[in-house]
Amino acid sequence: MTRAVVLGGGLAGVLAATVLAGHADEVVLVEGDRYPSGPRPRRGLPQSHHSHVLVAGGARALDALLPGTVDALLADGAHLRDLPGDALIYSADGWFRRLHTGAHLISCTRGLLDQVVRRRALGGGDVEVWEDTRALGLSGDEVRVTGVSVSRQGSPPESVRADLVVDATGRRSQSPRWLAEIGAADIEEVSVATGLAYATRLYRAPGDLAATIPAIMLHPGTEKGRPARGATLFPVEDGRWIVTLTGTRGGEPPTDEQGYAAFARSLRHPIVADLMAEATPLGVVRPYRDTVNRRRFFERARLPAGFAVVGDAAVAVNPIHSHGMSVAALGALRLREELTRHGIGPSLFAGLQAALAEEAERSWRMAVEQDTQRAGQQAGRRAGGRVEERAGDRVAERAGDLVAERAGRDGAPRREPNAFEREIRTRLAQAKLSSPRLAAEFFGVQTLISAGTATDRSEIARVLTGRPEPLLTDEEAIGQYPALAAWRRTRLAAATG
Repeated sequence: MTRAVVLGGGLAGVLAATVLAGHADEVVLVEGDRYPSGPRPRRGLPQSHHSHVLVAGGARALDALLPGTVDALLADGAHLRDLPGDALIYSADGWFRRLHTGAHLISCTRGLLDQVVRRRALGGGDVEVWEDTRALGLSGDEVRVTGVSVSRQGSPPESVRADLVVDATGRRSQSPRWLAEIGAADIEEVSVATGLAYATRLYRAPGDLAATIPAIMLHPGTEKGRPARGATLFPVEDGRWIVTLTGTRGGEPPTDEQGYAAFARSLRHPIVADLMAEATPLGVVRPYRDTVNRRRFFERARLPAGFAVVGDAAVAVNPIHSHGMSVAALGALRLREELTRHGIGPSLFAGLQAALAEEAERSWRMAVEQDTQRAGQQAGRRAGGRVEERAGDRVAERAGDLVAERAGRDGAPRREPNAFEREIRTRLAQAKLSSPRLAAEFFGVQTLISAGTATDRSEIARVLTGRPEPLLTDEEAIGQYPALAAWRRTRLAAATG
């Protein structure tokens, strides 16, 4: 009788447990806290109060794992917005034109998404959930993990036998220490700072705009000598909006009432500040500073058989890029593929961690490229340099690499494309989409902000939106969304008496 134990009851852990339930006789999900009774923030999830969107690739992966989940989210009040057809986007080069591409995002609170997923994944009883249970360490040795030590509801430690232990405990994972304690090899770790901070607040939206408003994204500008600052406003369930203000070092958004409003008012366009002024604040402003990209290269170590790491516990990127939930779903799909091919046994363990790392590789590269360049541009602007020019064509190279065939290139051996690449190629074949737009579809338009040279950014914007010249004026851009334009006209008329 095979048993799998999953440590961590967040999205990555729940999806991993769901997949394992189809291949193990018994699956135990260990959650350190208690789940909330409704769609509320979960203790133990540092970003639970902040903006979360599920981009198209992640939404499809989630539906492949748990069919009907996207429809259930929408039925419970989540919003679907086409990119950029239902999104008012102000890039560094100007306003995007409204164009329906098939790329989209799903916007709701993280509490709602987690509740819907848990209900569909855990409601059937195939997974045994141990809440308020703390993982203490691994059992076994450097050759084989045989289980895990836990403390249930503060009771003395107990050992739980397992044929497979999966760590899904997120950024706070203790796996490197646990592995060292049983004599396994050290884990290489790399961190890439972003210099980015953000702050989030929920609002009760005006009734006439609550559901009709587009997603709004004000990307940072490129003013010399100034920190990069931006904002997003997304509609979420129950007639609310979630607003996130972002800033790089020296321009972090404040958390007091007046400072938060003033920061929004100081951005390149006042649309988010104007909407905030019309809405009713709900709760406090919540800051977030842990935006470091961090990767633990478990796949490079000689891991003991019977152990794997998924989600942010292995690869955690800057949350502003909106990769995390989609990569968790794609990783769970890859876990399912590997289990279907090998079952739980020696042939699975030999390559499982490398397969999971492969699914996160694109996310890591894109996030690090973007954040390293942003930090370089900030340093260059402070020094009066021209860092943007030194970046050259890396953006086009990275976007193109998403769909490049590796067979025969530079003598690289032929290999089967992973699930992520297969999905990209399928979408390209169906819609003849360009690689920059595919990047936007899978990882969110945030990944393309301030990327490359000014010429690179202009070309990306042109390909992504089909935008002809001349650029849109403020009025033309907002006028693409009738309800928003009518509200703004009324507000301006009232202001001028």
